[in-house]
Amino acid sequence: MIAALEKNNPRTIRAWCVYDWANSVYSLVITSAIFPVYYQAVTTTATGGDQVSFMGFTIANSVLYSYALSVSFLLIAPLLPLLSGMADYSGNKKLYMKIFVFLGGAGCMGLYFFEGPNIEWGIGCSILASVGYAGSVVFYDAFLPEIVTEDRMDVTSARGYSMGYYGGVVLLVINLVMIMNWSTFGFPSEGIATRFAFLLVGLWWIGFSQYTFKYLPEQRRVQSGKRLIWHGYDELLKVWRSLAHYADLRHYLLAYFFFNMGVQTVMYLAATFGSKELKLEAGKLILTVLIIQFVGVIGAHLFARVSQRLGNKLALMIMIGIWIGICGLAYLLKTEYEFYGVATLVGLVMGGIQSLSRATYAKLIPETTIDHASYFSFFDVTFNLSIVAGTFSYGLIEQLTGSMRNSTLALASFFLMGMLLLTRVNALRLKPQASRSV
Repeated sequence: MIAALEKNNPRTIRAWCVYDWANSVYSLVITSAIFPVYYQAVTTTATGGDQVSFMGFTIANSVLYSYALSVSFLLIAPLLPLLSGMADYSGNKKLYMKIFVFLGGAGCMGLYFFEGPNIEWGIGCSILASVGYAGSVVFYDAFLPEIVTEDRMDVTSARGYSMGYYGGVVLLVINLVMIMNWSTFGFPSEGIATRFAFLLVGLWWIGFSQYTFKYLPEQRRVQSGKRLIWHGYDELLKVWRSLAHYADLRHYLLAYFFFNMGVQTVMYLAATFGSKELKLEAGKLILTVLIIQFVGVIGAHLFARVSQRLGNKLALMIMIGIWIGICGLAYLLKTEYEFYGVATLVGLVMGGIQSLSRATYAKLIPETTIDHASYFSFFDVTFNLSIVAGTFSYGLIEQLTGSMRNSTLALASFFLMGMLLLTRVNALRLKPQASRSV
């Protein structure tokens, strides 16, 4: 018999949230702020040319970056259900989580050696970091329904995202001070200072995650190793079959696939859009990312409250509606101040929709299940495949039309499809607390 973990323990919740503090530096520094700007700079010629040679192929640098993101998430998606099923069976989620944390941290630190001409190395390390991040999050998310009761899920999820935003901003500011004053810090050039920032991301990520690994408990199981890998496949099949009996869960996963295509594509490619389409300087692009981070903290808490008053479903519908408007504005914007305005709106709904999406799925998982990692693997596979579809279509549309604006406009259709599918989810558990007994 497996003893249930004590729920709503403050130290356990703090340990869980600290991992958001640890890994969000990857999301901010590597995917959103410094690395995209650095990548554009070192892969753009002195005359403004954006064509690069990658493994014998000539391709636009921004298109290559979009495709690299697609490949990284495509690599991890088929493995997660197997690994999470094995983790549930063995009660060893933290071990698998540790493996991906070290892979991701190593990928970030490897970017220190990326100087531009060795673009294969840079793309390879960025893919490794992305795989590490995506792989660790599936096991991290699976702890949420094990450590808090349902009424605390929205708030706890929002708290985790908030800590992530704070942690990311702290390291980003440290890196910016270091890069802007590179000679004072003893670096021979600004480029080397920038690459050192990638090294710090890996060290921060691995270092702070140790607190989570030390204090986050898990349900331990003693099982025969011989059937461990086969049980992973069994769990995958079991969850897949169970979706036939849970219509709301099935409809929500499909809706999430579409609206998350838009959310994650914006997050990963916003800085590249500003650099290429608006010709914004690096400092202004990073300022934009900081705006998104600070407003994102407010948005996460704001929409957690909205969900308590109006229910998860309506809160998500409101945010998706705002996202559709953002896509239209992004297609039309021409000045940097308009870009800042759109960035503020992005921040408002970025934190809110990520936090609430995770908490909403946790509420829809069958109440009797103990296989949380297996169920969350489906959530994270959906997450990863949506990024594959979003970033690939974004890059493909730019490659075919020659404009990232057309790609941005196409994102609106993803959000619209997600909204339409979300209307089919009618679970009582997503309604406001006060109306559940009615």
